[in-house]
Amino acid sequence: MLLIPCPHCGPRDETEFHYGGQAHVPYPENSAELDDRQWAEFLFYRDNTKGAFAERWLHSTGCRQWFNMLRDTVTYEIQAVYQMGAPRPMPDPAAQAAPDSGTASTAPDSTTTGTAAPSIAATSIATSTAPASTPAPEGATT
Repeated sequence: MLLIPCPHCGPRDETEFHYGGQAHVPYPENSAELDDRQWAEFLFYRDNTKGAFAERWLHSTGCRQWFNMLRDTVTYEIQAVYQMGAPRPMPDPAAQAAPDSGTASTAPDSTTTGTAAPSIAATSIATSTAPASTPAPEGATT
């Protein structure tokens, strides 16, 4: 669960907020002149950034105010919270996200590649020393 710092109310639980999409999307100057493809691109096409991403949020159960937030989409770390209309702050280069490569192993014995099962030779699985068949307790029917 995220603890989102509302610029008006202070830190609050994320359940009090509603996500409003990507921030800093400029409205078209001549929207009446856009064809269907251009209008659809304005309405539906958004960045899908890995790393720092500017978002709009509404504190819906609190002050009911909109604000912008710069959040890392990999670690969910909130890097900055700022007022609507303010310029986007630059992300901290020291807090950059992980490289674009995934975390799945490509080793031949990796379970993520599906090529072989992991080895259990070095595990400490206890084996049973009970006899192959044990007698039933007295009074039990077989």
